[in-house]
Parts: sequence; C-alpha cells; structure tokens
Amino acid sequence: MAQKLLPTTVVGSYPQPDWLVKRAMLSKTVPRVRMDIWRVAPEWLEQAQDDATLLAIRDMERAGIDIITDGEIRRESYSNRFATALEGIDTEKPGYVKARSGHQTPVPRVVGKIRRTRAVEVRDMQFLRANTDRVAKITLPGPFTMSQQAKNEFYGDEEEMVMDYAIAVNAEARDLERAGADIIQLDEPWLRNDPEAAKRVAVKAINSALEGLKVPTIVHLCFGYAALVPGETKPVGYSFLPQLAQTTAQQISIEAAQPKLDLGVLADLAPKKVLLGVIDLNDPKAETAQVVAERIRAALRHMPADRLIPAPDCGMKYLPRALAFAKLKGLSEGAALVRKEL
Repeated sequence: MAQKLLPTTVVGSYPQPDWLVKRAMLSKTVPRVRMDIWRVAPEWLEQAQDDATLLAIRDMERAGIDIITDGEIRRESYSNRFATALEGIDTEKPGYVKARSGHQTPVPRVVGKIRRTRAVEVRDMQFLRANTDRVAKITLPGPFTMSQQAKNEFYGDEEEMVMDYAIAVNAEARDLERAGADIIQLDEPWLRNDPEAAKRVAVKAINSALEGLKVPTIVHLCFGYAALVPGETKPVGYSFLPQLAQTTAQQISIEAAQPKLDLGVLADLAPKKVLLGVIDLNDPKAETAQVVAERIRAALRHMPADRLIPAPDCGMKYLPRALAFAKLKGLSEGAALVRKEL
C-alpha cells in the first residue's frame, strides 16, 4: 500500500477503446453470461486486449493515480469472466434471475458442484505487474454476488453453494497474490439485493474467500453503475454496511458522490480503511481539483486521513475515455490539495 496520506485509486474498470469493444452493446447491460462484445477477431484478441490494457495503465499513471489496476480491459463485466470459468456452470443454456433493475437477466445455471479448475485472472495480474512499478490491485467477483447472479439447479442448500464459490475465489486470490498483486479486491454489489441472505452467509463467505492472504484486501459495495442506474433512483444509504466491519478485509470500498451518501455511515466502518467514491460518474463534466478536495474534506469530518483512500464511484468503463482520464486527473489533483493542508 502506498505510504502517503490519501493515496488515490480506481475501483477497477477503465474505458475499453471503441476499436476493441461494441460499446453500444455494453451500454445496455452488465453481462452475466458470456457476450460477444469484441470487435477484434479471436486470433488477434489477446494481443489487442494487451495493447488496450497498456493504454489503461498509462492513463492511470499519467493522471497521477497511486494504486492502479489493469482496467479490467479483458472483461465483458466485472464478474462474468471468472464466474463462467468455473466447473459446475452451464453457460450454453442460461437461466434467468431478476436483476436489481427489475429486469429478467440471463445468468449462468449451476448444474454441478462449483469448483475452480484453472487460473482465470493470473495472466492479467502478471501483465499488470510487468508493466507498472506502482501499487497494483486486481479485482475478483465476490462469492455472495456470484451466487445471486446464478440460477441454482443443483444445490439443496443455497449457503453450501455460496461457500463453494468462496473456496473457488480463495484459490484464485492466492494465485493472484503469488502473481504479484499488492492488493486484492472482492466486488460484492449484490449484498444489497438480498440483505437477509447476506446476513446469514455473506460475512462467513467473504472471510473464507480471503483466508490466508497476506496482502491488503478490500470488499467493494455499490448501488449500481451511473450509466445504468440514474442518480435520482439510487438509495442514499446502504442496507448491508455495518456488517462489513465484521469481515477480515482491511478495507471497504463504497460510492458516495453520485448517491450523495450521508457520510455519517463512515463511523460504522471503524477501524477499516475506506475507499470512498468522490467522483460522480453521472456528471458529464470532469470534477475540478477544488470540488474533489471539498468532498475529501467532508469525509475527513467523519474519519482520520490515514483511513481514507479517495476513488471514483464505480463503473468508469462506461465513460468516454477522455472524460475518464480528466476525472482521474481531478481526483489526483484534489487529493494533492488536501494532502498539503494536512
């Protein structure tokens, strides 16, 4: 972890170039099953994804971001690449679940015991590590969220399925640590989808997924992408936040800018470090350094500076690349302003 106060980071994703993906297709959905969004022929796809990943890495570095990712450039969504690579999943004939938007969404069908049989993101981490000397973070879908994004046709006990997902995530996370990850993040946005089920099993599953890791770990929770969930429809509070203080993750990642979150909730997360969204991805203009600084100062009224990590809200992949870069630059410069004051 970067040693300076208020180190800046991204949640995970960064815009994929128009020459790589069919952005119009992506703008309508968050894929749970595999989706052919790629503009590049299969024999050239890995090389094209590598090139686009380098662009994302260099943009984050040029913007002054301290803790970077690979931009999740090789993924159709934050979750489906890993979730559909597991044994026990039928991806050919999808099932359907009701998404948080209320729409019926095609999802993987669980038709056997969930097992991880191969590495999924290890090459991604190796590529990131080989191409930056900054603190490098990689993200994985969390076990509870993957269980919510699947149609269970095998397990008699839903909690057993969640825990098998956790075992698969843990095996991948340990390999990612060996591949050079400085920080590992679990994305768990669907904790809000079924808070009662989350209360029963989510903390246990998250702790199992993070077991044995020596690098700092994060759990990310959000309200949905700005591109797909308008700000006026977002809740102003989390239904499953205090419980995350019980996880073994050292850091919790939440969005606050677009939903105008009551920052009093930060008290619920002591003594965790908090990645706080201070960049509104629904705003078509880039935040100035002064706007970002004021949002950081507002958070510091509720928590000490050594526990705060400024970040964007999540879903940066849906922005135009120039706007994403400008917003990250504002983030970096705003954090620097407050850092000088401290």
